[in-house]
Amino acid sequence: MTTPDSIPAQDFTLNDGLTIKNAHIHLNPGVDELYNDAIRLGEGVKAATGPLTVRTNKTGRSPKDRFIVEDAETKENVWWEGFNVPIGASVFDNLLEKMLAYAEGKELFVQQVYAGTDPAHRIACQMITEMAYHSLFIHNMFVRPSAEERKNFQAEWTVLNIPSFKADPAVDGTRTDTFILVNFGKKMIIAGGTQYAGENKKGIFGVLNYLLPAKGVMPMHCSANVGEDGDVALFFGLSGTGKTTLSADPSRKLIGDDEHGWTDTGVFNFEGGCYAKVINLNAEAEPAIYQTTRNYGTVLENVVLDASGTPDLNDGSLTENTRSAYPIDQIANIQPGSVGGIPKNVVFLTADAFGVLPPLSRLTPEQMMYQFISGFTAKIPGTEQGVTEPTPTFSTCFGAPFMPRHPGEYARLLAQKVKESGAKVWLVNTGWTGGKYGEGHRMSIKHTRALINAALSGELDDVEFKRDPFFHLDIPTQVPGVPSEVLNPRDAWADKDAYDETARKLARMFRENFRRFESGVDQAVTDSMPNPDA
Repeated sequence: MTTPDSIPAQDFTLNDGLTIKNAHIHLNPGVDELYNDAIRLGEGVKAATGPLTVRTNKTGRSPKDRFIVEDAETKENVWWEGFNVPIGASVFDNLLEKMLAYAEGKELFVQQVYAGTDPAHRIACQMITEMAYHSLFIHNMFVRPSAEERKNFQAEWTVLNIPSFKADPAVDGTRTDTFILVNFGKKMIIAGGTQYAGENKKGIFGVLNYLLPAKGVMPMHCSANVGEDGDVALFFGLSGTGKTTLSADPSRKLIGDDEHGWTDTGVFNFEGGCYAKVINLNAEAEPAIYQTTRNYGTVLENVVLDASGTPDLNDGSLTENTRSAYPIDQIANIQPGSVGGIPKNVVFLTADAFGVLPPLSRLTPEQMMYQFISGFTAKIPGTEQGVTEPTPTFSTCFGAPFMPRHPGEYARLLAQKVKESGAKVWLVNTGWTGGKYGEGHRMSIKHTRALINAALSGELDDVEFKRDPFFHLDIPTQVPGVPSEVLNPRDAWADKDAYDETARKLARMFRENFRRFESGVDQAVTDSMPNPDA
């Protein structure tokens, strides 16, 4: 077992000649070493079935504590609204200086990895953290270089993440003692105050989301899979909409479950692993993901162990946001290289708790841009304190906290890719039907899979569609394996007047949300907005 004393102290170089003095560096440690070190450092325990289980001081990301350094370049290209908050270069420099002094003489873990499976568009990253468990997370989630690539590895970006270092908001200019600061000029991310490992991956993927559009590459918060004929499908959706579940199709190979880029030649995964939410995960419904929660090498975050040391996936007493981080090769049915061809279908997933959106509809190019910028889903009562009725959630581009540029820029790039490829775009509601939450019922997963399979297979190419008056969505009149009364949401409600009232209510919410984007999109997109007066 390694210890700090067994590793000679050395000055470790970051970007721009910056150094951490007398550090005890674990360089590219493997799984066995990281298990031993995480247990030695008291970060976690090994579950009876194999995974490393850890508990964190934060049980999710801290998007309000993420800042981007404003400089001449970012000032003009970052959309300074929503989650993109500027911070001065001096704030970054002062905190970095304090962190370097704090890290002096410490035991640190360094992983040299790539973000991106496409060599033409990947970023070489040097990920430095004080936590062995974070290093294992990074080992799992990023793309590991080959032995030959590692010989001449040159990091483009550096991430320095020291959770035990906390900022003083009154002195350091942060919002709280937690911070994630992104500096595009220095090509660095510094973070402190949070043990939540997801900040490591989302920080770098936010960088890709900023850099890639300038190269004509569309960055996407989506999952992707490929059929036997090579047809690629993308699945956009927020948490709880079924993005991971629906892309993990036994008849199709998984490219990736969360972050991808769309180039002129196809799709590539940003990641080398998967970071799945596992609360109430069912072994029968999702056997592949369930198995990862039993595997050696997996990191389980905030999953409770029962008396026998076995993960209890139904226990949400620590958080509902329990997570499994594992290398993608733990899934048997994966696409080699995590790359695919040009997408033929794009699916937007929403869990509409109001029960008024159709289970599947076809989108025009303008509607695609509108729905993409809106990024709608809904929270149900009980998911958060104070939520007593269905509440809309609008997250631009289905990933607002990770998108530094104006949503209209991403929407136009996606529209260009769709136009060039001829891909069909679908809106799929995995939420409620026959009434809103508490009155209707959740959409059948069997019906949802049948609808998606029909869309991907081309079965809907010659089917008649009918347009709904409130959202102007084209709804198929028949789909094999799905009752006709399910297809049109109004038909599924016993009280038609109640449906109309609820649909108008949601349409007004859509229009109100979109006001802040109107100046950055074409008039044709604005004209495709829902009509509450229908």
